[in-house]
Amino acid sequence: MTEEQMRVYQASQMRLMWWKFKRHRLALASGIFLAALYLMIVFCEFLAPYNLHTRNVDFIHTPPQPVHLFHEGQFVGPFVYGRQMHLNMDTLKREYTDNHDDVQPLRFLCRGDSYEFWGLFDGDLHLVCPAKDGQMFLLGTDRLGRDVLSRIIYGARISLTIGLIGITFSFVLGIVIGGLAGYHGGAFDLVVQRIIEVLQSIPSIPLWMALAAIMPVTWSPILIYFGITIILGLFDWTGLARAVRSKLLSLREEDYVLAAQLMGAKSSRIIGRHLIPGFMSHLIATATISIPGMILGETALSFLGLGLRPPITSWGILLTEARSVSVIAFYPWLLYPMIPVILVILAFNFLGDGLRDAADPYR
Repeated sequence: MTEEQMRVYQASQMRLMWWKFKRHRLALASGIFLAALYLMIVFCEFLAPYNLHTRNVDFIHTPPQPVHLFHEGQFVGPFVYGRQMHLNMDTLKREYTDNHDDVQPLRFLCRGDSYEFWGLFDGDLHLVCPAKDGQMFLLGTDRLGRDVLSRIIYGARISLTIGLIGITFSFVLGIVIGGLAGYHGGAFDLVVQRIIEVLQSIPSIPLWMALAAIMPVTWSPILIYFGITIILGLFDWTGLARAVRSKLLSLREEDYVLAAQLMGAKSSRIIGRHLIPGFMSHLIATATISIPGMILGETALSFLGLGLRPPITSWGILLTEARSVSVIAFYPWLLYPMIPVILVILAFNFLGDGLRDAADPYR
């Protein structure tokens, strides 16, 4: 037996999964992309050029400013041209033109808008800032003159974490209820299956809308956030519970389960220590595929005005600015928050495919 064969035979299950996962290039790239995004949300205040609520009243609905490197054939470095605005009296639309005599170099690791880092301490250090007394709106501004790029960065914190918190809540319900139903069977299993069938027969979006609409308007933004998270988690556990149940129905007949029972192990220990770890890889893959549903659910509810409410900002709330066809026609950059939603959903799906293939013992 060669050294390479010994390395494979002696490798743990997790190592074998990692080797197979690395061969799935798209899934690996998606995992790196998602890891970078989740690292980004830790430093939103530092990465965003402006504060979340900073208004630039002289630059309402300004289009994105392109970044240039050369001015009149000479290398200047990253800069933007200053903008001039005039009001079109025929359409009453603000029209902006670049002033090529006003070169505004970008500043890096600079002092800018003040903020509270995670609400714990004050700061004003940013990765990139506009020139002194200048403007830098790389993705344009909204109807209040707020920088779209900064709001997308801040919105990522809510939209990405609501998926993780929601799937955690959903997994606890799915594993506990599905595990007990699959291990014990009988009347409990029958009742659980009928409840799952009833919940899965109800259209999800109308149900989410109804439950979100009954939340009191007097609730604080934090309570609304956790309320939406619980709503999304409450109705996403059914599919996982059925998968766990079906797996445990077959595994509970194995000899090692009988041995644990004869040694006096409790049901919770047998399920948690012996049965669930046997298909944990399947659960991880299921989680990565379920998180996009949570993100889309929050985005849909917020877009319809029944989800999170200002001053909390998410990608769904940002898309409410583009609900009108006329707004999209005049200010198409307000649809830019849709781009990270699409990229994150695709990345999670590719990552889930890679994890599923890596965890499949028959591949």
